[in-house]
Amino acid sequence: MKPTLFVLAAGMGSRYGGLKQLDKFGPNGETIMDFSIYDAVKAGFGKVVFVIRRDFEQAFREQIVSKYQSRIAVELVFQDLDNLPAGFSVPEGREKPWGTNHAVLMGKDVIHEPFAVINADDYYGRESFQILADYLRSIEGTEGNYAMVGYRVCNTLSESGTVARGVCETNAEGFLTKVTERTKIIREEDGVIRFIEPEGKTELAENTPVSMNMWALTPDYFHHSEQYFVEFLKEHGKELKSEFYIPTMIDHLIRTGAATCRVLDTPSRWFGVTYASDREQVVAKFHKLIADGVYPSPLF
Repeated sequence: MKPTLFVLAAGMGSRYGGLKQLDKFGPNGETIMDFSIYDAVKAGFGKVVFVIRRDFEQAFREQIVSKYQSRIAVELVFQDLDNLPAGFSVPEGREKPWGTNHAVLMGKDVIHEPFAVINADDYYGRESFQILADYLRSIEGTEGNYAMVGYRVCNTLSESGTVARGVCETNAEGFLTKVTERTKIIREEDGVIRFIEPEGKTELAENTPVSMNMWALTPDYFHHSEQYFVEFLKEHGKELKSEFYIPTMIDHLIRTGAATCRVLDTPSRWFGVTYASDREQVVAKFHKLIADGVYPSPLF
């Protein structure tokens, strides 16, 4: 059975001001997501599931799904604010979605095979999709053997300023033990990568693994998430901005011994638009990848 790709696209409409303004980076109007879907097909994924907001379903089908459905099976699921376990309701005044792991839960009725999770607006690289697909095929029929693609921090920086990254710690066997969010990581003028905190600066080795929200999971993850989401809502359900994140869920499973998460090293270079000034550089990088023969033009 081929693995499935689950794409977190629920926030695209609000982030980009509507799908009609979805940012184009390739020479023929390709989006970052187009390159991810192309790489996923090449790596052997058999289906892509998008989680989106229900209010732009029609536009998404016309502008996005229509490009892919001749190459890969496509399904849509919806992240509704009121899709909550029995006994819970949306607190008055809350408009913010419940977070990335709530979004993943929306796929539980359509995903029955090992699956990957990615962001719609990050470029992950061809090698990363192949690494992910190979791992997913290796864990078919198992439970609790999750993985995260660990990017070398040197391959995830912005030339325009600091970036926030989940800095990973692993044990001797290569399993994730801890993720610490560092909100200000930068390569300084002396060439050294450091994260900046009020109490000072700390050096990071070039190949320190960081999370870019690229995960390998199996369907049992949905059951674990449903259970823990209830606990999350008991503690945070009345808040207006609390979010149920994937790393929160993974950390819980590691701490309780319910699952492991292997960190898969990748040589791929991540890029995306962290700052407005990054856009020109991202466009140039895609044009170079096409010029080097990594991608055809047009892509689809």
